Amino acid sequence: MRVLVTGASGRMGKMLIRAVMMAANAQLVGATERVGSADVGKDIGQLVGLEALGIAVVDCLEACAEADVLIDFTAPEACLMHAKFVADKHMAMVVGTTGFDVTQQTELNQILKDSATVIAANYSVGVNLALNLIQQAAKVLDADYDAEIYEAHHKHKVDAPSGTALAMGKALAAGRNVVLDDVAVCHRKGITGPRERGAIGFSVVRGGNIVGDHQAMFIADEERIEINHFASDRMVFAKGAVRAALWLSNQKAGRYDMQDVLGL
Repeated sequence: MRVLVTGASGRMGKMLIRAVMMAANAQLVGATERVGSADVGKDIGQLVGLEALGIAVVDCLEACAEADVLIDFTAPEACLMHAKFVADKHMAMVVGTTGFDVTQQTELNQILKDSATVIAANYSVGVNLALNLIQQAAKVLDADYDAEIYEAHHKHKVDAPSGTALAMGKALAAGRNVVLDDVAVCHRKGITGPRERGAIGFSVVRGGNIVGDHQAMFIADEERIEINHFASDRMVFAKGAVRAALWLSNQKAGRYDMQDVLGL
């Protein structure tokens, strides 16, 4: 599977490059960075501290070799541009970018409607198992159990709640057969009044170099059930994304998520 990676200089970009280079059935054929980046022109392998590949980081996808799949963990605006390239080249795409607004998400879906695409808020195997468990738990732990979702990330993360926290909320809401937007509480300040029955609350922390902590809580007067996931290394997300890219090699055009990749 010939792979392109965008955002080569970023935290996830570097992890993705390493993960592709280490994967037995994947070949890294190109990586891009924004125009003006000091890393444009550098050897991709040396950029991440591995052996030289003889392939330089470039500032546009058109300068890359032909590929089968593109992995994107950048920003919504950049991801939309990359998606147009993917659609034009009839490639597959793995999207790990989060923070899309409703208009952007609709545009992304339209651009990639004829492409084999995995779109997920989180590519960790453990997180996706947790999402499955949360939905199952919510079917049993109804609105008599107050539901809260907590997440913590590093100080550089620009969107909140995280895509994974929102995915947890959607899984919980699906288990209760409700729509998350109808019951989500993302802000509490001042005199809020008593908690509304069935609400799903979100709490957010940003600081330091936290990779990603997520916690779903079902709270009753007599007990509390928690489903937690703590990431200690971003490589877990990169390995999952590469796994999704390889899985796409046998899939027809359509939109998939990590639940599909893992057979959940």
